[in-house]
Amino acid sequence: MRGDITFDSNGNRLAGHLYLPERDAGAAPAVIVVGAASGTKEQSPAAYATRLAKLGYVALAFDHSTYGDSEGTPRCDENPFAKSEDIKNAVTFLAGREEVDRERIAAVGVCGGGGYVPYTAVADRRIKAVATVSGLPDLRATITDGYAGDWREMMNIAQGAREAYAKGGEAQYLPFMPPGDAGQWVNNGKKYYLSDRNQDPAWRNQLLLWSYDKMVQFSALDVIELLAPPRCCSSRGPTPRPSRRARPPTARHRNPRNCS
Repeated sequence: MRGDITFDSNGNRLAGHLYLPERDAGAAPAVIVVGAASGTKEQSPAAYATRLAKLGYVALAFDHSTYGDSEGTPRCDENPFAKSEDIKNAVTFLAGREEVDRERIAAVGVCGGGGYVPYTAVADRRIKAVATVSGLPDLRATITDGYAGDWREMMNIAQGAREAYAKGGEAQYLPFMPPGDAGQWVNNGKKYYLSDRNQDPAWRNQLLLWSYDKMVQFSALDVIELLAPPRCCSSRGPTPRPSRRARPPTARHRNPRNCS
């Protein structure tokens, strides 16, 4: 059973879907599902949450601040640190639900969410277990490896866009999935985002320009050694991305379990 819910996160009202298992045996374990960068609750989080509910878990999929049906402006701001706060507030929401066993709350992250989830779990010890699927934990490497061109030049452009917006100008955006041949992992991403496999027709192929100067500051690998004792499970999928930025977070975790 899926129901619409909302919860507050740092002044924004976030919209989500709560998936409940078909059981009546008291409070159940719960899993927060965090999707890819730029993603919405109707995409991969919906698929995982549906499956988890069938397995007996309460599952929460939600739109992060500035995305989908959630509040926040300017829109489509890929801010890893704000997303981490959203996850903490999602934990708070679940901990207050009578359907949920607050001592058994876990989180799973897909792609970019595979960085945001373990990063958050380091500080939020209410998250008792972590799993990642095709995780992309090192956004710093993604940017400095050339995802958006020369990263130093991009920082200058982003800062100019910030100043223009502060003076009353329009928010400036770039495509999240850039045109042309942008490397293997981006080309693979296009096969999902820009095809009928994408289950959210309202999804926007755009990223706030000054998201990049926040993304270049983020790598979950900086803190992953602090994640223990929560159990960390990493699954790369059948064709892992051949890049240092796609290293599974378990590579530096003290007590990893690889589920590949």
